[in-house]
Amino acid sequence: MKIKEVHFLKSCTALSQFPRYSWPEFAFFGRSNVGKSSLINMLMNKKDLVKTGSRPGVTKMINFFLLNETISIADMPGFGYARLPHNIRKDFLPLIKNYIEKRDNLRLAFLLIDIRRTPGSFEIDLVDLLAKRQIPSAITLTKCDKLSRSQCAQRMRHISEELGISRESLFPTSSKTGAGRREILGLIREYAGVPGRTAD
Repeated sequence: MKIKEVHFLKSCTALSQFPRYSWPEFAFFGRSNVGKSSLINMLMNKKDLVKTGSRPGVTKMINFFLLNETISIADMPGFGYARLPHNIRKDFLPLIKNYIEKRDNLRLAFLLIDIRRTPGSFEIDLVDLLAKRQIPSAITLTKCDKLSRSQCAQRMRHISEELGISRESLFPTSSKTGAGRREILGLIREYAGVPGRTAD
């Protein structure tokens, strides 16, 4: 899948604001400091497509992007950063839940987890919610460049056991080295039904 064009569409804080179209959509979920914005930028081959900040938690709404005029990308609000005001954090879960339950064109959810961290209740609950809606999920491990190959293998084994899934269901990535880009774009191409090459 060659990336010809990708651009920001709109930001939403409520279900009523979600863009209405039938294009296949792919959502990226993760904690506030997981490196979600950097990963999306790396995947889309656009340095500043998604804003990154020195403070975790800068994404407080769902940001929609359009890829090749036929595929929708949803950048979900980062969750779990304790220093965010409570009135902001308490709005995250209802927004995320409404999105998962009402977004009929959602084809695949990417759940990002820092490979150095153990999945918590947020990740486990999200996997369960997606499963109940019969939405496929791809567990995407970020910041793999921070560890050696043997350390990565050990962490993948631990995370797969914590989530109760096979190691083959995990996708190691690095926004710094570009590792995992071909695999993630391959998943998007597959679930969107797009023929052609995986990456540009």
